[in-house]
Amino acid sequence: MPFRIALSGLNSASAELGVVSNNIANASTTGFKKSRTEFADIFSVANLGNVSTAIGSGVSVSRVAQQFSQGNISFTDNGLDLAVSGRGFFRLSDQGSIVYSRAGAFGIDRDGYIVNTQDQRLTTYLADVNGNITGALGEMRLDTSDINPNTTSLVELGVNLDATATVPPPFNINDPSTYNSSTSLTLYDSLGTSHLGSIYFRKTAANTWDTHLYVDGSPATPSVSGALTFNADGTLASPAGGSMVFDPLPITGANPLSVTLDFDSTSPTTQYGSKFGVNYLTQNGFTTGRLSGLDISETGVVLARFTNGQSRTLGQVALANFANEQGLRQLGDTSWTESFDSGAALVGQPGTASLGLLQSGALEGSNVDLTEQLVNMITAQRNFQANAQVITTADTVTQTIINIRR
Repeated sequence: MPFRIALSGLNSASAELGVVSNNIANASTTGFKKSRTEFADIFSVANLGNVSTAIGSGVSVSRVAQQFSQGNISFTDNGLDLAVSGRGFFRLSDQGSIVYSRAGAFGIDRDGYIVNTQDQRLTTYLADVNGNITGALGEMRLDTSDINPNTTSLVELGVNLDATATVPPPFNINDPSTYNSSTSLTLYDSLGTSHLGSIYFRKTAANTWDTHLYVDGSPATPSVSGALTFNADGTLASPAGGSMVFDPLPITGANPLSVTLDFDSTSPTTQYGSKFGVNYLTQNGFTTGRLSGLDISETGVVLARFTNGQSRTLGQVALANFANEQGLRQLGDTSWTESFDSGAALVGQPGTASLGLLQSGALEGSNVDLTEQLVNMITAQRNFQANAQVITTADTVTQTIINIRR
């Protein structure tokens, strides 16, 4: 009897040493979660047994439980590296099968998908053509094609025209003395080609100004009137709505350029007794652009940046959580899959429900504490030695009994 009890102790201590060894071996594994060995005593059970005199039958390993505490987060030079701060797992597609991981060392494969070192593809909430996040889950794929150009159709500007200015001679673009003020900006045609747009202001009477728009030196004709009028308090009186529409201007090789000047936008145009000043000037066109980089926010929104200054939302990283994390089935390669014990995956956006936030350009390290594991190793070693001593003692007793017959 003592042999079998001590042997169960040896097996259990050996199992604990194996768990400790695995923890120590993975002390530097990204996203690794340590395990601990849990034991239970063994008793023979009988309906009418005498509990007061029952002797245990040894020990067994009841469970090897993973501990999903937070690992340390370290920063990297790769913007696609992701670390989860809080609860949640990355949701990955392994050729259609869904697996989960805390290891966020991601890169881009030859087809443009965001993958880990096992070529498992990161799944996200996909975005539509307008950059709006939808509820559809799919594999994140980067579109590296150039972004199409956008023709300038609206120019928003807010300027102050000097109320004390005098009326100059009739307008002549080649004679600066024939206009009071001017400003310029870049406009874009349907091909994304840039053009110099110049806006000239000429005072014609008290509280009345003419506006002239030239594109690459060619004049654009106002559809109604190019006049700005102001109230006695310096606020804009006309045109109605603050917008001045110009007729389409022919552009070689591209569609005609139709521009609207909006003088009453974010910063309304005024006429005060101070020098001319440009308070606001912007336009809605841009040239074609190439992908220049990616930004991933703490809530998982993936934003593509282009060389023309534009950006586009590509999707949002999805995280998954489980009612019982310790019920997940280990697959190796620092990944898990759901099981009956874990419950179904609860998928959501980072920062919602019980899900944590993301840190871009960072990785979560192993949660193994080497000092703790070394202490556990010493304890398991002592248990193994003690059970071995029990076998030695039982052998001595048995040998003594055998020698009685001699």
